[in-house]
Amino acid sequence: MENTELLDLTLEAISERHGEETKAYDMRGISILADYYVITTAGSNRQLHAIANSIIEKVHEKGKNDYRIEGSRDSNWLLIDLGDVVVNIFTFEARGFYGLEKLWSNGKPLDIEE
Repeated sequence: MENTELLDLTLEAISERHGEETKAYDMRGISILADYYVITTAGSNRQLHAIANSIIEKVHEKGKNDYRIEGSRDSNWLLIDLGDVVVNIFTFEARGFYGLEKLWSNGKPLDIEE
């Protein structure tokens, strides 16, 4: 699966589960860890896990089974490492506290539809 297809699947899953304030950054040539970084906000822990589950289901359907999830059932932040795409899902409070967008300010923000 190409990294742009993986990014599109991820953004589709986030949109279907009503992630808010979703941003994606093109980090090719800047980061050695991933080509794309995605960040979104969930209104509750339940929604946070629904978004994560939707992403995993979509990539499984395309045959991608190598990924890692960091965070627990009670976390206000889940990180999904899909290889070329890294996704951070936050509650509103956690997103404001951590301010990850600042880390990716050298990346190219992508235009996405919510």
